[in-house]
Amino acid sequence: MYDKLMRIDPQAAIKIHPNDQKRIIRALEVFEIAGKPISSFQKQFHSGNYRYNWKLIGLRRDKEDNNHRINQRVKQMVDQGLRDEVISLLAEPDGLSPQAAQAVGYAEIIDHLKGNCDFDKAVEKIKINTRRFAKSQRTWYRSFADVNWFDIAADETAELLADRIITQIHKAAK
Repeated sequence: MYDKLMRIDPQAAIKIHPNDQKRIIRALEVFEIAGKPISSFQKQFHSGNYRYNWKLIGLRRDKEDNNHRINQRVKQMVDQGLRDEVISLLAEPDGLSPQAAQAVGYAEIIDHLKGNCDFDKAVEKIKINTRRFAKSQRTWYRSFADVNWFDIAADETAELLADRIITQIHKAAK
């Protein structure tokens, strides 16, 4: 599969490890479905040459605040029945796809249901893995060109944030 990707999209192949089957398969799927190499799509946000006049807005939170919000969100998911949701999905005739079973939240609960850890440990793993995922997202977003970054205060409402962003964008346009 890697050799096929090298022929179809050498730019993507260079960035993907030959043993990373998931990304190799995804790149091949994109080519089959879209008729264009995945690398052509990956350039669209990095070139700085855009078809329309638009602004890319990035929102940042303080690490401590972000971690607190992640912990609260995981607690809410658990309180709303995450464990039962996973049990229900696993009981369906087709079950969960291998990719869905690896999703943060599902993977840890599945591990718990298999008896590999207790429920509290699974919940803690969800928090840790969600924080890791958030960090990888922040790293990826930093590679985007021309982002207008806005830091969000822990107590800032969505309305105040929106007003602040609109005001700043209008000031920059003048």
